[in-house]
Amino acid sequence: MATAILDLEISKLPPEIRVEERYSKALVLIRLGGKPIGQALLSLVGGRADSSQLRETLMNAAGENLWKNWLYDTLAWDERGPVQAMPLATVAVCTRDRPEDLRRCLDALMQLPDEGQEYLVIDNCPSTDATKELIKNYPQVRYVREDVPGSSAARNRALREAKHEFVAFTDDDAAPDPNWLRSLLWNFSDPRVMCVTGLVMPWELETEAQEWFEWYSPHGRGFERRVFDGAQCNPLIVHLVGVSASMAVRKSSIDYIGVFDEALGAGTPTVGGEDCELFARILRAGYRIVYEPRALSWHRHRRTWEELRKTLQGYGIGVYAFWTRLFVINREFSVPLLAWGWLRYKQIPELIASLRKQPDAVPRDLLWAQFRGCISGPKAYFASRKLLQKIKGSNE
Repeated sequence: MATAILDLEISKLPPEIRVEERYSKALVLIRLGGKPIGQALLSLVGGRADSSQLRETLMNAAGENLWKNWLYDTLAWDERGPVQAMPLATVAVCTRDRPEDLRRCLDALMQLPDEGQEYLVIDNCPSTDATKELIKNYPQVRYVREDVPGSSAARNRALREAKHEFVAFTDDDAAPDPNWLRSLLWNFSDPRVMCVTGLVMPWELETEAQEWFEWYSPHGRGFERRVFDGAQCNPLIVHLVGVSASMAVRKSSIDYIGVFDEALGAGTPTVGGEDCELFARILRAGYRIVYEPRALSWHRHRRTWEELRKTLQGYGIGVYAFWTRLFVINREFSVPLLAWGWLRYKQIPELIASLRKQPDAVPRDLLWAQFRGCISGPKAYFASRKLLQKIKGSNE
């Protein structure tokens, strides 16, 4: 059964929830005063739930976060510091041959408050003119074509093209909330903050593949704002930091940190890992990254089982390619301990649970797909570097 997606303000709950009868449950984003504070899985009967059941479920799910945020609102206290004028920003969408996803993303971006931001679409190695034609319907958006393949090359092009100091990135399969950009930018009042990431919720949970992705590998990192300081945490452990589908960086940070590694990312043999590598580089340099749940975006997960297998295999490739870069280029010799820890405390227990057919065990084919990706990650990184050198050499 599919899961309905609901977005509810807990202070103004409706008397009854009604959705299509085919939904037996709903994933509810809980807000307080517009701020995301939690999520809940709500059981439905005939696509319905009454107000008493709804209120109890949401309050229990939000827990202490509800009362903490209520107190903050009552005291007019903000953990991000005093309100400052919003800086100007560039919003960049990196895309390749997904015009329907891009249309939904751009429609969402057009709902952002106009605070002087510019919009870029970086069309990465397109096979058709569909994206270029689509952009003609959005006069606020500037179209840029980038012919070096890979999401990192596209992001680096966005950094070069951006007119403003702060560059916010969203993927073409995401739909940012109207308060997304403002929430990201507010966190840059601290000059040590080089990057801010945001909360990502599922756009839909209509298929089994989407359900498993959200359960096993969600993009969201919870509803508590967190500050990651490279001087106070292990800079190589970055899975809690967030994802590049909702991220903003200082353009000037490239002078200290460097650009995205173009051997990593979607569209290259490594498939991913570029965001993790950038996060690790920022933290290794002693700077800060903020995870801000107010910066909400909605992501369309892949709908088919084959796409899910391919995605998880890609995550395995990307992580091990990122670790390979750390080990070979950055001489981070603790990387094998990270790989061993992931294998011993996560992958092996998950595989054993699957072989024993324990309740809620991850399907074996998904685990094997991820494991195959891990094995091929180091080779993929070296192949990607070689291919990149060849492409750039031919363009000179």
